[in-house]
Amino acid sequence: MNTFRTLLLSALLLCGGLCTLGAQEKTTAAGVPVVTLNNGVEMPRFGLGTFLQPSDEVCEQSCLTALKAGYRHIDAAHAYNDERGVGRAVKESGIPREDIWITSKLWPTEYGEGKTMKAIDDMLERMQLDYIDLLYVHQPVGDFVGAWKDMEEAVRMGKVRALGISNFDASDEVWDAIMQAATIKPAVLQIECHPYAQRLEMRKKAAREGIQVECWFPLGGAMSEGALFKDSVIKQIAQAHGKTPAQVILRWHIQEGFSVIPGASNPDYIRENIQIFDFQLTDGEMQQMRSLNKEKRFFNMPLEDKERVYLNMPLAD
Repeated sequence: MNTFRTLLLSALLLCGGLCTLGAQEKTTAAGVPVVTLNNGVEMPRFGLGTFLQPSDEVCEQSCLTALKAGYRHIDAAHAYNDERGVGRAVKESGIPREDIWITSKLWPTEYGEGKTMKAIDDMLERMQLDYIDLLYVHQPVGDFVGAWKDMEEAVRMGKVRALGISNFDASDEVWDAIMQAATIKPAVLQIECHPYAQRLEMRKKAAREGIQVECWFPLGGAMSEGALFKDSVIKQIAQAHGKTPAQVILRWHIQEGFSVIPGASNPDYIRENIQIFDFQLTDGEMQQMRSLNKEKRFFNMPLEDKERVYLNMPLAD
């Protein structure tokens, strides 16, 4: 019996403590793994990012393409000017609302106790939804503490299911401010993260609070000029699996335990991106991917510039 216990403990340690023998990870019908957030709510770990959709109408079609391809998680924001298109797609898809995870984000000009509640109601009106699954403070400038108080009240009222912080990797001060003020702990942290910027220290901070990390620019974004797709290590792994570099990168994100929201408006790319649940990177390939880390981010606006620009940037209704 002691030998068995020793072998069992060894197996669990080899899994990094994150797997259980004989257990199956919960997934959606399309094979997307689901994570239970620190508030007990379940979220699909793969979704469609809608940043830089060419128009609200294009966003609607992108979301419909994604939903037909098996996506059940859509990430929007007031600043993206696409919430109406997202809402129309949800209704047009015919998929039950409770089966689709909808995220959106409040802009700094909407922050403030009392002010933010109206912004949340306006968001629900734009999307024609009764509730938002995940609501973020989009940027760590302005009165985000006041906004958080209203967001917590929105959770209590059933208007929002989970709360998140986006770009709160900007400084220790903004991180500490939101964590100290929060009665309802942030469930998700959204940051730039990809093989060239694996954000090791921020991941440790999030893990200490039980916060799920979600990655924007998972493929590097337009600013990278395709640098990740050209990487020889990634290309070699892609060739070995008969997959594209993008698919290998997204598979790496999933196996690292991230939530990942690649953006695309091209229907072929939308469908390609979700075709990552029929293969797995080996332990050796995962180590190769981890070795690419340079903590090199492609978007590097200083916090001071964000304060100056974002607090003076009006949004369309």
